[in-house]
Amino acid sequence: MADMGGEQVQQAVASAVAVLRTATDRDWRAVNAGRLTWSCRETAEHIASDLLAYAGQLAGRAQDAYVPFEITLDGDGGLDPADNDGVLHVIETTGALLTAAIRTTPREVRAFHPYPFRSANRDGFAAMGVAEVLLHTHDIAEGLGLAHDPPAELCTFVLGTIFPHVRPATDPWRTLLWATGRGDLPGRAPVTDWRWSNTLVIPADRLTLEGVTPRAAADLAAGGDGGFEWVEGGPFEGTREAAGMTVKAYESGVHRPEFGLFVLVRHEDGRAIGGMGFHGVPDEDGRAEIGYDLTEPARGHGYATEALRALADWALAREDVRSLFATVERDNVPSQGVMERTGFVQVSEGDDEEVAYELRG
Repeated sequence: MADMGGEQVQQAVASAVAVLRTATDRDWRAVNAGRLTWSCRETAEHIASDLLAYAGQLAGRAQDAYVPFEITLDGDGGLDPADNDGVLHVIETTGALLTAAIRTTPREVRAFHPYPFRSANRDGFAAMGVAEVLLHTHDIAEGLGLAHDPPAELCTFVLGTIFPHVRPATDPWRTLLWATGRGDLPGRAPVTDWRWSNTLVIPADRLTLEGVTPRAAADLAAGGDGGFEWVEGGPFEGTREAAGMTVKAYESGVHRPEFGLFVLVRHEDGRAIGGMGFHGVPDEDGRAEIGYDLTEPARGHGYATEALRALADWALAREDVRSLFATVERDNVPSQGVMERTGFVQVSEGDDEEVAYELRG
């Protein structure tokens, strides 16, 4: 799966500027932007500010907070505020800066963002940047009485990257507007409170467990790499099957990213070596099922034990998880050893081909 985040930011900015440039002769300060309390001018400045802030987070590798700077839009000589054409030029410029930051940031780098797991990678910042541009251009266009219908693929990119909990529909733009409280969607209740959701990462000694977005899962299930650089022989078939489960959960509206698929990425070289994750959210008894696989070159080095221990520790620290469950093929002695070294206890013989294990909090 080619990394298209920078290209999509460029496309979103170009689409937005083309719409707004038709109304630069209007007084953007005198009109509120859609349902917002900001004026159209303030909203346009906010777009530029967000694009610059996201570029700054990635370029500065911010880990604990936002980089402490802000943008000021001045006119010629810095004496008068920039006119509307000047504001659009700043949006184009800050969009180019975010595009450059996305294209030059390694895939595994994460920077601070508060929602919901305190960090985002380049794909997350790209999707947030595109969302800010699309949604606030909609707000401005609504205030100025302009038509705005962005490309469907941009909306799909945003939804499949930072709205994993939102069941997709036939019209991605209307779905995105509904998901952010800006419109109605047939058969769904109005949204009054919302957040987008960046992927979760769980650290281990030699690995990082990186959450897989629905967009990346669809690519993995279709035979792609999901945006990861895999060791030889990867991804293994079990990871592709798990990715397919993620896609089905997403399309059904029941996917929760913290209980989805994680790709195991090795620190030493940034290569992906396997997949591990949950078969779904915990049941009413707080029981969650785990599965995993490794590529053949990664087996026998303790990676599975290390990753499973990290995932189990994370899960059992939650209030909604009381126990973890897994089944292992009866003739898969190495995986049975992984279970036992991680603290799982054999609880039944299972069927003729599998052995069941459980770990309680």
